[in-house]
Amino acid sequence: MSVGQNGRWPKAFLKPIMSFAQHGPGYLSLPYEALFDDRVIVLKGRSMGLGRAEVSHLKGILMHDIMIRGGLVYDGLDPLPQQLDIAIKDGLIQAMAANLTADAKVVIAAEGAIVAPAWVDIHTHYDGQVTWDSEMNPSASHGVGTIVMGNCGVGFAPVPKGGEQDLIDLMEGVEDIPGSALHEGMPWGAWETYGEYLDLLETKTYALDISSLIAHGAVRNFVMGARGRANEAATQDDLNAMSDIVEQALRDGAVGFSTSRILGHRSITGDPVPGTFANEIEVLAIARAMKRAGSGIFQLIPSSTLGSGREGFEEHTALSDEIDLIAKLSRESGRAATFTLFQVDDWRDQWQLALKQVKDHNALGAQIFPQVGSRPTGLVFSLSTYHPWMLKPTYLKFKDLPLAALREKLKTPEIRAALLTEANDPRGVAPGSMTFGIAHAELNHAQIFELTGSSSYEPTAEEAFAHRAAAQGQVPGEYLLDYLLATPNAMAIMFFTNYSEYNLDAVRAMQMDEVTVTGLSDAGAHVSLIFDAVNPTYQLTYWGRDRSRGEVLELGHLIHRGTYRNAQLFGFTDRGHLAPGKRADINVIDFEGLQLGPLEVRQDLPAGGKRLMQGATGYWATIINGVVTRRFDNDTGARPGRLIRGGTAGAQ
Repeated sequence: MSVGQNGRWPKAFLKPIMSFAQHGPGYLSLPYEALFDDRVIVLKGRSMGLGRAEVSHLKGILMHDIMIRGGLVYDGLDPLPQQLDIAIKDGLIQAMAANLTADAKVVIAAEGAIVAPAWVDIHTHYDGQVTWDSEMNPSASHGVGTIVMGNCGVGFAPVPKGGEQDLIDLMEGVEDIPGSALHEGMPWGAWETYGEYLDLLETKTYALDISSLIAHGAVRNFVMGARGRANEAATQDDLNAMSDIVEQALRDGAVGFSTSRILGHRSITGDPVPGTFANEIEVLAIARAMKRAGSGIFQLIPSSTLGSGREGFEEHTALSDEIDLIAKLSRESGRAATFTLFQVDDWRDQWQLALKQVKDHNALGAQIFPQVGSRPTGLVFSLSTYHPWMLKPTYLKFKDLPLAALREKLKTPEIRAALLTEANDPRGVAPGSMTFGIAHAELNHAQIFELTGSSSYEPTAEEAFAHRAAAQGQVPGEYLLDYLLATPNAMAIMFFTNYSEYNLDAVRAMQMDEVTVTGLSDAGAHVSLIFDAVNPTYQLTYWGRDRSRGEVLELGHLIHRGTYRNAQLFGFTDRGHLAPGKRADINVIDFEGLQLGPLEVRQDLPAGGKRLMQGATGYWATIINGVVTRRFDNDTGARPGRLIRGGTAGAQ
């Protein structure tokens, strides 16, 4: 009996097939692969009188979308890998086993590669870029499948009508994203409330999934206006309004709340960001809003994160007191909190004391997860981006020359001498701009090193420019200038965290600690100054394979922290773990051949804005929501990524 004869399927055969098609593999008691193989065998045998059309139709119902064959699978949870095939259909992992025999529309040969969940990056600043870009680089090029933006207390919602410039000034000052790009690239007027901002993002598609924190700076600015930007104390009415906005934002889909309390975070005008000096009453009011909403992570940059400051620029609160406050916030809200933690030169061992303090608080009911980086944080200098001579009067005369002509002009003895001796001319330059900051910075030449695409980020003290300058009988500033002038596109980097002892042992210890989480990529921010968005690839290549100046980190440990652990922290329970029923967000990586690419300055932001970029080679495939978004390091054009709202299936 066949469809061709009377238009009906045999009931005994139709019921299990259609049950599978409607409900997926978990609906039947039979193992999925066994069911599939049995039916394929039946179909191939033409039993039960099925015709060719019926065979073809049933194969279409049962066939997987993608089969990844023969890869060494790190599932994100188990530190030990297994050689497995992975079957994917309708955005989900359907089966994982050795030597699956089922068919698929697309087969990815993964022999010789590792297979792992796509990375979950919990510290980014794509708040503007998501409104004009769908590819989501630099993150997409490094295997990231989910991002959290809105960190550090800066974001773009809520925004008063016509009040976008104040939020642009905050983002440009704190995160060094060109204000012109934000002004021209974003569809201002399309939202006012935070929920409306998310509604706009929900209409868009991306190469990866996005999620957002609601930012203290935006909330304070919306409620208090100029008083909020001036960091005046909030009134009770202000507190009530801010609490209501945060609670509603969480109910609308924010995955948490962020704030910055560090003096170094300033608006383009030079003023500390709104919320820097928020008192305990204000932050506890926010914590109670989070408790009422019953969702969200509290993200902070504490005062004294980078040390106690300097004379006339002292931080307002000791880090230990900030951690006590964070513990109180966590207990009051019932929510987890994460804060930035570095090793800094002011106190090389403070990070160890901070971790002990966190563990003591967690033992008493707090949920605190210090967020740590993968390498030193550094400021990049080049003639194409930022450098210490940007405000020298002589440089300003020639700054608009093409780069090659500029280099030759600056090499002339009289101009070179002027650059090394002149005072800055800051007229017309915003005091909170990175141009102003770099030009007036006290450079630590003992922490400045050559930078190339293959830099290890673990150089020796003898490689520092201070040491090299002394060896050549030069002052360090002279050596730096000559280095940047010597070759086209030369770059140097000045470390300011995580390198007090000229090795990465402290970073490794932080990465090994059970209470920390991995983050701080700042992807989408500091676009011409810091490029730690490449951290997923750096972790695999340097920490997982190439480090020679100390112990590496086990690959399973690195992958767990960058995928499952981060996903769990933010409640993204459907991803970060390769298992049947989980989202098919997967990387197939040529681990032995994986490399970071060359550094380059691209002028591809709105309004011609520049950004520093570094790609990678070795990602054979990135799959997001069961769709191949990148193949052999190239964008496929597919855009299966969507907005994740807190409290939904992807964020609980």
